[in-house]
Amino acid sequence: MSVYQKRFDIIVVGGGHAGCEAALAGARMGLGTLLLTMNLNTVAQMPCNPAVGGLAKGQLVREVDALGGQIAKNTDKSGLQFRILNKSKGPAVQAPRAQCDRKLYQLNMLKTLEHEKNLILRQAEVSKIRIDNGRVTGVLTQTGMVYEAESIIFTTGTFLNGLIHLGESSFPAGRMGEFPAQSLAQSLRELGFEVRRLNTCTPPRLDGRTVNFARLEVQPGDDPPIPLSHFTGAITQRQLPCYITHTNKETHRVIAENLARAPLHTGQIKGMVPRYCPSIEEKIIRFPERESHQIFLEPEGYHTQEIYCNGLFTSLPEDVQISLIRTIRGLESARIIRPGYAIEYDFCPPIQLNPTLETKLIDGLYFAGQINGTSGYEEAAAQGIMAGINAGLKIRGESPFILDRSTAYIGLLIDDLVTKGTDEPYRMFTSRAEYRLILRSDNADMRLMDFGHKFGLIAREDHDRFLAYKDMVVKRISYLKKTFDSQEGIPLAGILRRPRVRYEDLRISSPRQTLCGSSGPYEGYRLNEERVVREVEIEIKYEGYIRRQKEAVEKFRRLENKKIPKGFDYSRARGLLTESRQKLAEIRPISIGQASRISGVTPADISLLLVYLTRLGGSNLASESERHI
Repeated sequence: MSVYQKRFDIIVVGGGHAGCEAALAGARMGLGTLLLTMNLNTVAQMPCNPAVGGLAKGQLVREVDALGGQIAKNTDKSGLQFRILNKSKGPAVQAPRAQCDRKLYQLNMLKTLEHEKNLILRQAEVSKIRIDNGRVTGVLTQTGMVYEAESIIFTTGTFLNGLIHLGESSFPAGRMGEFPAQSLAQSLRELGFEVRRLNTCTPPRLDGRTVNFARLEVQPGDDPPIPLSHFTGAITQRQLPCYITHTNKETHRVIAENLARAPLHTGQIKGMVPRYCPSIEEKIIRFPERESHQIFLEPEGYHTQEIYCNGLFTSLPEDVQISLIRTIRGLESARIIRPGYAIEYDFCPPIQLNPTLETKLIDGLYFAGQINGTSGYEEAAAQGIMAGINAGLKIRGESPFILDRSTAYIGLLIDDLVTKGTDEPYRMFTSRAEYRLILRSDNADMRLMDFGHKFGLIAREDHDRFLAYKDMVVKRISYLKKTFDSQEGIPLAGILRRPRVRYEDLRISSPRQTLCGSSGPYEGYRLNEERVVREVEIEIKYEGYIRRQKEAVEKFRRLENKKIPKGFDYSRARGLLTESRQKLAEIRPISIGQASRISGVTPADISLLLVYLTRLGGSNLASESERHI
């Protein structure tokens, strides 16, 4: 065993979407950061669908971008189709989504990592965590090298004791063709972490040369494509279509006749089956009345014929996959390049974490991504940047950064995880958000970019341009409220609130500011008239609804601001239900608001807790709590 000559501030273990964001955040905060990954050729791999964003997920991507993350910028450089989903609905549920060139995305991210100051990349398998007196000190690799650091961030994805299932066959793997991390999983158990099993599925990939696209419904992207990043001026690369087809009765018959060979159905897989991204086997069992299910055929890249079958996730044997594929319209002669498979893996229930994503058990150790029971690149990236920021702030001796549920989908995601936990792969939905009208994808910069600049992740010139944009929106709204229409004698804002009235329909005599916008894939914060007008329209048209949500947020924050001391002894609070006392002691909520969201904790318990905190000197305890948390 030997010790690497350089001691790091932060070590990130894992090079997926969480790991990339965590490493970049630490390095951009000026901290010496090391990214350890089992294979540098698969950094930022897209092992499932080659897409970023979607409903609620698009909001997460925009929020990570506003904090100074990379996922949106990288998507804009490698996206081959961009769409705004739910355009016919209100802005609260609209979201951007982009199909990516899978390899191009990976290479662009690797290039960004390699050129980041303060960041070192190294290929190695971590086998053990090193601790001293309850604090992390470093990691040991399989080859016997010790790397030391102040903080460690684990972003291990599906690699912890990963086990692939394909029909009756099963074999250890972190992803198809890649080794699992078995020693590290054992190390976590030895340290006292609770570890459980989850599973997820992938679909088969097809040879596009064998697909009859003429028989499929074409799904084009938006024209012009709208970037995901606040910093991308325009999407300049060629755009490609996706296609839609459907399963049918014959497809379902083939699947039903082979359920005895499906490990997700036979009990061969022990991990919890995902509810929100089910296999095609699960779909026909859960929805026997459905005669067909929609399948999206998505190109994997500009320079490959590979097609991703979104919606056809399966663990069925290869021969069954071949048979069922050929029952589908347009795929009658299709060849499978890669079969679909299920993967079962270890995760650590996230109630073992603080809201900073630091573990409660070991000081300086953070978890982010699928190790916390989440699914999706977007959820992983959001956790990664938050873990990176908080690890950096702790090293600096600064207060932690905790977003609440009313400020960002990221706050909602982390609060759900650390307060409620999960026993199935957690996926973000707009329906999870109580305040989704103020957590829109279009205003993520308004909500979070000041934080990104404060932590050093947003350049000063970009932040200055954002402040100019923000000022323009505020002034434009003020102008519309104060300026009366010469014919109707009412404020222009009142006219704009009418159905089907657009900003350009208003009779505006004042000169508009001349805005300069970046035109390339990334030339600084995007500042243009179209963005200003869209934001003004939303704020004016939905002003009443937004005001009511903000009033609800104020009530919510009154409970969030009632802090609970870090070492509060719940056994002293007589009258609490036994279940509530046990859960409160396990989760250690940081506020009365968080305590109220714990499953099994009743309103009566919360009232009693408030009484005890008040008797013990609530205001003093709150101040003490804030110093600790």
